[in-house]
Amino acid sequence: MKVDVIGLNRPKIVILGAGYGGIMTAVRLQKDLKVDEADVVLVNKHNYHYQTTWLHENAAGTLHHDKTRIPIADCISKSKTTFVQDTVVKVVPDEKRVILANGELTYDYLVVGLGFESETFGIKGLKEHAFSISSINAARMIREHIEYQFAVYNNEKERRDERLTLIVGGAGFTGIEFVGELANRVPQLCKEYDIPREKVRIINVEAAPTALPGFDPELVEYAMNLLESKGVEFKIGTMIKECTPEGIVVEKDEKVEEIKASTVVWAAGVRGSDIVDESGFETMRGRVKVRKDMRDPNRDEVFIVGDCALIINEETNRPYPPTAQIAIQQASTVSHNLTSLIRGKQELETFTPDLKGTVASLGEGEAIGVIFGNKKIFGRTASMMKKVIDNRYLMMLGGIPMVLKKGKLKMF
Repeated sequence: MKVDVIGLNRPKIVILGAGYGGIMTAVRLQKDLKVDEADVVLVNKHNYHYQTTWLHENAAGTLHHDKTRIPIADCISKSKTTFVQDTVVKVVPDEKRVILANGELTYDYLVVGLGFESETFGIKGLKEHAFSISSINAARMIREHIEYQFAVYNNEKERRDERLTLIVGGAGFTGIEFVGELANRVPQLCKEYDIPREKVRIINVEAAPTALPGFDPELVEYAMNLLESKGVEFKIGTMIKECTPEGIVVEKDEKVEEIKASTVVWAAGVRGSDIVDESGFETMRGRVKVRKDMRDPNRDEVFIVGDCALIINEETNRPYPPTAQIAIQQASTVSHNLTSLIRGKQELETFTPDLKGTVASLGEGEAIGVIFGNKKIFGRTASMMKKVIDNRYLMMLGGIPMVLKKGKLKMF
């Protein structure tokens, strides 16, 4: 079955994925293009967009997943954008075709925003035995799994300690934000299931010599002190060598230790989509090193955004992290350049990240961050700024109604 959408000799733009880069490209095109200038098709396997930066809260159980997902119908105009709910199987760029699970599409211009997948770095057993905070459904599984461990604890005689040992692999932003939410959630679970708080262990394992590698040391110290005061144990400079059905095997200073646990959550690395790898693009861990105008290096009609795009910071000679902030900015450039091409203009805009700052939450009412270049913020001030950033994105996506419906309006 062919799922084509045909206009009257109008160029067709197909957007793959409704993550930050994909959905914002669609929203921007609706504003930049006139109705009769192009046919815009958005493809996504779910009928919703979700806030990836809120998934750690869903996984811990401190925010319901319905708050995190946003119906695509609330973001796009049916008169300007056609939504196709289907799973992308493969792109055939030489034929300008996209193969879907239930059909196929052709395109004149393609925007690839297929998101990320967990990177296990070859660690044995991680894929089989560890959870990953990678989607709404994955976060929901983690929450339900953790709650089940608490629910059965008082009815068991064996492996009881393992039930209440929660291991988080990775102390980057996702790992730190997740243990911050767990530190808030665990006392609630203990009260609900009549379990002493001291029975629960939250262990954060990081191979680097510090948590939040590359972040301001003073803010890292603040975060670690705060989380340790809430019962989080850090194992820094410690490598996970293997994940087993019983827990993990770690190594530090050539000493090997086994930590038994019923819950292991891997939050230490992401890569681009396997579909990009398998579709013949030149990739590095599922990411395409794009040109300055966000196009594929070998194909003028293909743009790459979000986690699938690799952009080198010329000052550090290292890739920019694939953050929501950058993906949203990329969408603006891609929409502008697509509009220019459709109108016959050949001079395209260069994408330059405009980093406003970075804020990491540490649980309700607590956060750390660097904004406006080098201003350090922490505590409730940083937590309020995190909510302002989240609400600003919702404003860009769907205006005031979206903020009222999905926003975090309680600042303190």
